[in-house]
Amino acid sequence: MVDILHRVGAVGSVDDVYKTLSTVDGLAAWWTEDTTGDSAVGGVLKFRFPEGGFDMKVIESEPGKLVLWEVVGGPEEWIGTHVRFDLSQEDEFAILMFRHEGWKEQVPFMNHCSTKWATFLMSLKRLVETGTGEPAPNDVRVSNWH
Repeated sequence: MVDILHRVGAVGSVDDVYKTLSTVDGLAAWWTEDTTGDSAVGGVLKFRFPEGGFDMKVIESEPGKLVLWEVVGGPEEWIGTHVRFDLSQEDEFAILMFRHEGWKEQVPFMNHCSTKWATFLMSLKRLVETGTGEPAPNDVRVSNWH
């Protein structure tokens, strides 16, 4: 098993970051505008992009500390993986430790997804710091997968 890992600091509070991860409106403001579903534990969030989409079951959600999803719909490589956001406060920075964990193997699509996660996490950072993110369809195109 292999994981995608990122660390991002945003000037703000862990509560501000948690709101971007735990509400449909917050997620739509940094990841994809086409976000629907139930963000409560046990609920399923649906994220749609021009080239496809993902369904995430909310496994854990602890204010200011953690959001954990299991991928239940989307590309074969994603099914059964987990997306984890751990939060901590370091001075004026809310630190987000990101993991997309449980990939069966490292394949080129994983490299693409790692780059895309990085661009979207920068969108989340901009959202927290400025009030405006760059969610899909206004995101950075990095390859033919988008």
